[in-house]
Amino acid sequence: MIHNPEKPGFFLSMASSSTQSLVELRHLTFGYGERIILDDISLSVPRGKVTALMGASGGGKTTILRLIGGQNHAQSGQLLFDGQDVTPMKQPQLYAARRRMGMLFQFGALFADLSVFENVAFPLREHTDLPEALIRDIVLMKLNAVGLRGARDLMPSEVSGGMARRIALARAIALDPDLVMYDEPFSGLDPISLGTSARLIRQLNDTMGLTSLFVSHELEQTFGIADHVVILANGKIAIEGTPDEVRKSTDPLVYQYVNALPDGPVRFHYPGVTVEEDFGLDVKSASHSAKVSS
Repeated sequence: MIHNPEKPGFFLSMASSSTQSLVELRHLTFGYGERIILDDISLSVPRGKVTALMGASGGGKTTILRLIGGQNHAQSGQLLFDGQDVTPMKQPQLYAARRRMGMLFQFGALFADLSVFENVAFPLREHTDLPEALIRDIVLMKLNAVGLRGARDLMPSEVSGGMARRIALARAIALDPDLVMYDEPFSGLDPISLGTSARLIRQLNDTMGLTSLFVSHELEQTFGIADHVVILANGKIAIEGTPDEVRKSTDPLVYQYVNALPDGPVRFHYPGVTVEEDFGLDVKSASHSAKVSS
């Protein structure tokens, strides 16, 4: 582990801890007011692996990323990052932990008025005192890793959506983090860009010794690159395991999700009164009227 004494909390390599999990949620509950999003859940993000968070929209997937980064705080339970509980951290501790995390936002979130090069250089300028020559080398290496070294002088408005996502990934790994989080990295991408993004997540995780955690609704690509899959439903964990274990699950909710069925435990119709009650119909007379009219 390489530490820069001039920037407390800045680390250039993987954490020294040998624990099996880099992130752990222990009996964690989080909600907005009386609306519970995550209800007493416990899960682990294996160190050095690619973990996918899946489930219906609004199930708490992105919320978990926000809790790990300390943007939200749990009402109860623990959220451990490399053995340290994030929730009670004071600002200096939290900022030090965040420097060991990279974040790829859903649509890249590039700075529109900065060039591709300056976008990737931003975290290096913000968190280190490295000389410009070294920053240049690091930025070009990160851009080369995502195939966009030649686009360094372009502006965000001049690149495609898929390229913007890759530039944001280069920025997310600029500080050589221990953990990289991705919020729906496949959303809105064409098939080529989608396949490229999936390959990069897997490739960078393995070559850089990262731990990757990503939110996704794209079943095929997710199951193709993930080591560990967690499906959330109704504030709980419906299932977690390898992609193969999730595919073979007989749990009705998991089966519906994996097979993209329109009806099941998650109903097509929102709960309400019957059609007859809603329209004030008498079932027998309605049936008689239908026969007469036919």
